[in-house]
Amino acid sequence: MELPKYHQTFVPVLETLNSVESLNSRELASRVRDNYYSDLPKELLEKKTRSGANVLLDRILWGKSYLKMAKFLSYPKRGFVQITDKGKQILERGNLTLSELQSDPDFINHRASVQTKKENEVILETVDVENSSPQDLIDSGFTTIEAEVKTELLEKLKEIDPYYFEKVILILLKKMGYGDFIETSKSNDGGIDGIINEDKLGLEKIYTQAKRYNENKVREKDIRNFIGAMSGDTSKGVFITTSSFDDAALRKAREAHHSIILIDGAKLVDLMHDYNVGVQVKTTYEVKELDNDFFEGE
Repeated sequence: MELPKYHQTFVPVLETLNSVESLNSRELASRVRDNYYSDLPKELLEKKTRSGANVLLDRILWGKSYLKMAKFLSYPKRGFVQITDKGKQILERGNLTLSELQSDPDFINHRASVQTKKENEVILETVDVENSSPQDLIDSGFTTIEAEVKTELLEKLKEIDPYYFEKVILILLKKMGYGDFIETSKSNDGGIDGIINEDKLGLEKIYTQAKRYNENKVREKDIRNFIGAMSGDTSKGVFITTSSFDDAALRKAREAHHSIILIDGAKLVDLMHDYNVGVQVKTTYEVKELDNDFFEGE
């Protein structure tokens, strides 16, 4: 007997959620374990990862995450999960393989929202354990985890209050090493959400504009208004959005006399991930190698 792979928990997760309106994620994992895998030996049920997490519960939660990526599940509120109509259709069919899920358009779009083509190819390909080095497996695992964190981060940014989103951007720029920032008045900001100092002494100023969009792209008109709102004491601006920029907006920023930096959703979550804004370190692993210098004195 062996523990199920994470993709083998797809149907048990869906079946468990099909009988309730929603469940806390941890409660979901416990119910799946108790209802489908309680006959496993105790040593398997209690098996831990190197970081101390329960292996079976961790795999069930990863199964849940993959189902969410393909919209077989949804998150109705913080910490809770529920089955979607799409998920119920899978239950009527009775099975769902990993390759089928990875070929699903919603899953592909979910990955593409924050990943480059190269990174997507790494994630979507099935890892060949037999022909992969230990380092290959580590890199693949970290890439998958990082992609999931970034997609969840982008989804969260699209849900938060627009005014708080503006503050998140200023916090990020501060973490990136810029000087103090000033939040503009929300009632009449004139297209400027914040002013940051390019240096610690405040000798140069940078204006910011943050647009929290779900699907709509930033248009040329938005960039034009941003440039127009910049006062004569600066020629530098950063325009950030959770979505993307259309071709006309990109062209307008490129051809402007001002220096305008555009940051789309994918670049934004890259920066937030790199500078630990909105994310935190969950586990740290140490990989050791032989210290040959230690033995040179033999």
